[in-house]
Amino acid sequence: MHDIIIIGGGPAGVSAALTARNRGKSVLIISNDAANSDLYKSKHINNYPGLPRVSGAQLLDNFRAQALDAGAEVITARAISALPFGEKFFVSVGMDNYECLSLILATGVIRAAAFPGEQEFLGRGVSYCATCDGMLYRGKRVAVIGLNAEAEDEARALRAMGCEVEYFDKARAKNFEIRGAQTVDTLVADGEEFPVSGVFVLRETISPGSFMQGLVSEGGHIAVNERMETSVKGVFAAGDCIGRPYQVARAVGQGNTAAISACEYLDA
Repeated sequence: MHDIIIIGGGPAGVSAALTARNRGKSVLIISNDAANSDLYKSKHINNYPGLPRVSGAQLLDNFRAQALDAGAEVITARAISALPFGEKFFVSVGMDNYECLSLILATGVIRAAAFPGEQEFLGRGVSYCATCDGMLYRGKRVAVIGLNAEAEDEARALRAMGCEVEYFDKARAKNFEIRGAQTVDTLVADGEEFPVSGVFVLRETISPGSFMQGLVSEGGHIAVNERMETSVKGVFAAGDCIGRPYQVARAVGQGNTAAISACEYLDA
């Protein structure tokens, strides 16, 4: 059990972790591989005070090292969902679950919108984790929409579980629609229909509405107040996921505010 789990290891997430650790809270950061982020690939960042012409890779590597040195735990993985349960939250990462008393979302900007039918059939044929749900489809035909680095491995895992897999990468199809009645029965890919019992959508990031029910969004971003509080009690958000401008300095400040608010929530 951690006091605070932070989803995202970028500027907002690490800033939140450092502030929370300074206030004596136990912290777990769950983050995708930093090397896959747009910031990591930036050669020069010229507007972050005190670090002229630092590269994105240097900045994020330094952030991670500082978070670890401060006593935060860090795991590199994709968080699938979060579920409030009484005074606690359960965060799913593959087959594992982590518990916390407060949650800070610093997921960055979600560039891809959900496919038509995706959120409607979430839990009724749509899944974001082959390892978690693959056994439910043994002996059945499923589709994998592979949009992250692990997608091919997860497709192989589904085949090993006994699923018949129809695999789609970015080269095979670009437009998808998920259809069904009570549960999924069809994936439409670039206008062609494929009969399937399930669809695994494997992205680098998951939209806030799919990650946690009850989160209010505005214009594709998580809605927060000046304290970085979301619509869910005990859940805070900071950084690019709450809106423009997408700037490192802004994200760092918001991460600090989110952590202060989370600590005050825990201490109340």
